[in-house]
Amino acid sequence: MKWTDIHDIAIELSEAHRDVDPLAVNFVDLRHWVTQLPGFDDDPKRCGEKILEAIQAAWIEERE
Repeated sequence: MKWTDIHDIAIELSEAHRDVDPLAVNFVDLRHWVTQLPGFDDDPKRCGEKILEAIQAAWIEERE
């Protein structure tokens, strides 16, 4: 899984952190959680704020 796999990441985060409100997650924690997902194998340094915002938005949508 790469940073560009926004939808897949959102699904994985939704399953791994069922009790977490995605709006309450800061980007430092979000970045860490993504890099710890099984199957994630992208360079952690290739992530920026725009990618994290997209992941957070997709996670919110996934929970709805």
